[in-house]
This record gives sequence, structure tokens and C-alpha cells, in this order.
Amino acid sequence: MEVNELIREAAKKLETPFLVLDIEQVKKNYIRLKNSMKKVDIFYAVKANSHIEILKALRDLGSSFDVASVGEIDKLLSIGVSPKRMSFGNPIKKEKDIEYAWKLGIEYFSVDSEMEVEKVARRAPGAKVYARIATSSNDSDWPLSGKFGTDIDHVISILKWANRNGLVPYGISFHVGSQSYNKYKWQEAILEASVVFNKLMKNGIELKMLNLGGGIPVKHTKPIPTVEEIGEVVDESIQEYLWKHKDLMIITEPGRSMVGDAGILVSKVILKSRKGAKQWVYLDVGVFHGLMETIENFQYEIQVEGKSYDKTGVFTLAGPTCDSVDTIYEDILLPADIDYEDIVYFINAGAYTVEYGSSFNGIEPPKVYTIDELKELIK
Repeated sequence: MEVNELIREAAKKLETPFLVLDIEQVKKNYIRLKNSMKKVDIFYAVKANSHIEILKALRDLGSSFDVASVGEIDKLLSIGVSPKRMSFGNPIKKEKDIEYAWKLGIEYFSVDSEMEVEKVARRAPGAKVYARIATSSNDSDWPLSGKFGTDIDHVISILKWANRNGLVPYGISFHVGSQSYNKYKWQEAILEASVVFNKLMKNGIELKMLNLGGGIPVKHTKPIPTVEEIGEVVDESIQEYLWKHKDLMIITEPGRSMVGDAGILVSKVILKSRKGAKQWVYLDVGVFHGLMETIENFQYEIQVEGKSYDKTGVFTLAGPTCDSVDTIYEDILLPADIDYEDIVYFINAGAYTVEYGSSFNGIEPPKVYTIDELKELIK
């Protein structure tokens, strides 16, 4: 998404910070992914951005949804999404939430431990479970293996345990890491998944689902593989490694790739100062109010209204709160003449920004406007 005259005008007239969303871009992203992986069912990862207009647009296009909580389930129910189009993808669930989801009609539950299997067995007897492999995510900006997933042998054991506990061992999931730059990470992960498929088949358990997770990148500061290139690798890898397993349900759980380039976060400089040899710039948005991913050095493209990068300076960029953790970037190059009240744009910030927003220090998170709402506001 590019900064256009509408956004520039809004940045001058409206109080910052705010996030602008282009719902039409979300629709384009869905259609592009669908065309790139034609035999794959899309389960949008609601946690990326749960704005109601995004959910409505994807609902109308036929998307299913990956949910992580009862709150997300209820939000989808409020707009008429059937529980049959939801998968409970969080492998760390309260038992009462499992029961709630099961009674509604949600069929698919993620697990990556024996205890989670036992919880699902108690509260959702007969449910379809899929186990998560921990895969390498060293070519991504936001690794997700560690807290989630486990090794191949353990996954096999978990699915056998699910079978013995009256559940349906249904499939395998993985995640190559959010914002992955290596298209062949999907090939590696599908190969690892095939080991589980084949070993369980020898034990009389025929899995029916492969969950590709997310990880498809959005353009920021580095070159990225296209959705089409990733789709080609996925198709070839499934044919090569899973040819024994017919009529598989293949799903993907895009989050960032669906909404990342549909948003621009608009902020303003509220202080510029020098402390010793370091120059600091403070914005009215920060780690606690939409830029949480920068704590792992997630790199956004930054534009400063009316300023050029022809002459730059090295700055520490920070947020407005009374907490030293609220430091966005150390030693970042910004226009040397950046100054008080300059407007600063974070490009392609539609995913994992406002969802992290808090009211820490009594500071409200960024407001969110769709393009259509913005047009009405600045008439």
C-alpha cells in the first residue's frame, strides 16, 4: 500500500496515530493466493488483524478462519460465519474454551502435547486433531518454533495418543516462520510432514490434512519470494513427498500476507533530542501501541512526509511511554532533518500492529480507519 494524497490529507487533519486499511487490497490478496494455490483451502489467521470489515470481506469471498480464542470465535459468529468454517489453531487452550468451540460445531483442534490431547478428549470427544511439527524458521523475521510445535517422533507419539483417547488423528501442521524469505522452507517442512504421514500409515492411521500454516511474506525492506513462487514449491513438494496419500485436505493460514500490505500506520514526531552522542526521535506510536514486532527487530519501511533520504542521520527511534522497552529501533537511518511534528508513515503495517495495541500509560492505541471511512472524515 502506498501513501497517497488521501492519506497525506488525513495525516494533516486527523489526530495521530492511526492505521489506514484498504479493504480492496485484502480482497486482491485473497484472490491472488487462491489462484496461486488452487487446491488449497484458506483459513485466514484472525489474530493478524481482526477488524470487522476485513472479516466481512473474507467471509464474502468464501474464506475459512483460523481462530486462537473464544473472543475471535464470537467475533466471527457475530457476522454470520459458520463454526464449520473455523479451526481452533491455538495449541494452548482452556478446557472450557475447547468445550465451547466443540458444542458450537468447530471440528478441528490443534495439539502439540499429550496434555492438550487429553484436554480435547475430555471436552470434545471424537474431534479431529492435527499436531504441529517444529520446523526451521531461520530465514524468517519472526520465528515461531520453540513455543509451538515439537519434533517428528513426538508428533507421531502425540497422534497415536490421540487415537487411543478416542480422537481422530487428522493431520499435520507446521509454520515456517512469519515473514519467511526462503520459498524452499515449505519444501523442507512438507518433507518432514511426509515422514509423519508415512510412519502413521504403517501403523494403520491415515491422516487426511496437511496444514501449511502461514509465513508468506509482505514487502518491507528485503526482496521476497512471490505468492506464485511459493505456491509452485508447495504443489511440487506435495506431489513429490505425499503422492501416496490421496484426497488430502490442504489448508493454509495466511495472516500477514493477507492484510500486511493493506495498511499504513500514520504517526507524528513529538520530540527530538540529543543524549550524549546519540540522537533520539520519539513518536506518538511505539512498542506498546502497535509496533510490538519491532522488539525482535522486525523492519518496516519508514517514510517521513516531505523529507528525503538523500542526507541521513543515525537515530534511536522510540515511542511515547515511560518505559525503556518502548524503543522501536536502535541506530536507524532517517532523514537528517527530521523534526518536531513531522508525519512518519510505517508502510505495509496492516498485520500484527493494532492487534497488539494496549492502553499502557493511559495512552490509547491507534485508531483504525478504512479508506472509505477516511474519505468521509476529511470531506
